[in-house]
Amino acid sequence: MTALAVVLAALGACGYALGARMQHAAVHATMDGGGLGLRNQALLVRNPRWLAGLAALGSGALLHVCALGLAPLSVVQPIGVLALPITVLLNLREQGCSRRDVNPSMVLAVLAATGGLAVFVLLAAGSATPTPVGDDDQFTATQIVAVAVLLLGGVAVATRSKVRCVLFAAGCAVAYGYVSLMARAIAQQVGTWDLLAINLLSVLGIAVAMVAGGWLLQHAYVSGPPDLVVACLTVIDPLVAVGLGIGLLGEADHVSGWVAAAEALCAVVACAGVFALARHHPDNTEHGTSDRLDADQSPAEVPAGTAGHRTSPRPNGSSS
Repeated sequence: MTALAVVLAALGACGYALGARMQHAAVHATMDGGGLGLRNQALLVRNPRWLAGLAALGSGALLHVCALGLAPLSVVQPIGVLALPITVLLNLREQGCSRRDVNPSMVLAVLAATGGLAVFVLLAAGSATPTPVGDDDQFTATQIVAVAVLLLGGVAVATRSKVRCVLFAAGCAVAYGYVSLMARAIAQQVGTWDLLAINLLSVLGIAVAMVAGGWLLQHAYVSGPPDLVVACLTVIDPLVAVGLGIGLLGEADHVSGWVAAAEALCAVVACAGVFALARHHPDNTEHGTSDRLDADQSPAEVPAGTAGHRTSPRPNGSSS
């Protein structure tokens, strides 16, 4: 069952990557140089590309929930990090980049993120213990996550720097990590066919977290490129879910010390790869600095005050 759960979670990550890319393009096309106000939000929900991205995200979420019903939370959740290298590949394809244009640092980052994740999953699959999600666990998780999401969202609204994107995406990731915990609780009840025993807090918590997370996600798209958003999601979401699984459910109570140390090392390697991808992703020049100058432009030809920064067209035709 664990092997099937890993396959389903990997397919779900593909859906997340495709949905993120499509929705990011739709958000910037709908804004047309403005903000994401109520009028633009109303237009967004009628945008075919945004709706297609929503369908891709929904399909990925459904596969992820099925995986959660088959394996421990600490095994399934980290697999979502695969969405980041997939998003990078989609960006390269959309921009028409050849293999010669790929930054070697990006390749190393992809290998670190996926390799660290693969070893982590192998170790966790052989050591994590499936545990039931009790009502008290759900209530405690709801309190912790509510405070964290409100704090991150509030700080993000008050921020006008590049950190805004990271904070919005982090708030979304915390909400989605909580959704995984609640989804596992429901999946366990469905597996026993005791549907009447499903805690209404689980259903209500998932609904509220999905709405709040979706709102934060769209504002993260406004504030930064899709790779940076996906990077934050794929790092923080698994950390929250695994932390809840270990801290509240005790999924790692029977893990030996050396296995725990190896898992921690793999997590560090995967996180380092993710943050390196966020730095070297193809859209990096859209919202930040470039790692290199144009091939046909020397440092002396760069106008004063613009060194290290280049603008690139957005999906709506404007530039940053």
